[in-house]
Amino acid sequence: MKIICIGRNYSEHAKELNNEVPKEPVIFMKPKNALLLPDKPLYYPEFTDDLHYECEVVVKLSKNGKYINERFAHKYYNEVSVGLDFTARDLQEQQKKKGLPWEIAKAFDGSAAVGSFIPVNEGTNVNDLSFQLKLNDTIVQDGNTKNMLFSIDKIIAYVSRFFTLNIGDLIYTGTPAGVGPVTVHDQLEGYLQGNKVLNVEIR
Repeated sequence: MKIICIGRNYSEHAKELNNEVPKEPVIFMKPKNALLLPDKPLYYPEFTDDLHYECEVVVKLSKNGKYINERFAHKYYNEVSVGLDFTARDLQEQQKKKGLPWEIAKAFDGSAAVGSFIPVNEGTNVNDLSFQLKLNDTIVQDGNTKNMLFSIDKIIAYVSRFFTLNIGDLIYTGTPAGVGPVTVHDQLEGYLQGNKVLNVEIR
């Protein structure tokens, strides 16, 4: 099982971090130990003083595929959820300044929280999914997949040029504006189309 993540897929988020808006999907990956299953707490890592949340729509692959044509990409998934790409922002900035890879800031254990999945059916428009993140009952992120720079199907087609996609792989599709820090005892709740699907406590 692979965890494939897309960075800078919402222009406002790229701008809030002073990053260039990309012309092609930006890909990074997390190991399977990064997965934080539904309703499990995240223990604040001892190696960071600036842990950030990034809420995003997550797609679960249901078929194996390579070199997938964009117009057939919708046949390769049938479930979606929301997840959290936790980021040690201080480590990320340190690595960037040195011109080094920043997996230690993005791919640590528990850094990929995922909610409960809901089925994609004929009535689901994956290009118009609303999602929100609440931090201690206050909405801090409010996004919609229609504002993605690269759609879910375009992401699948692009990623499959480089990596064979397998059943059970997860694709984190990028976060909108509004990312920010968490502290111990914070409660994070993720919503997809108004339905609560994710709950993470920081301990």
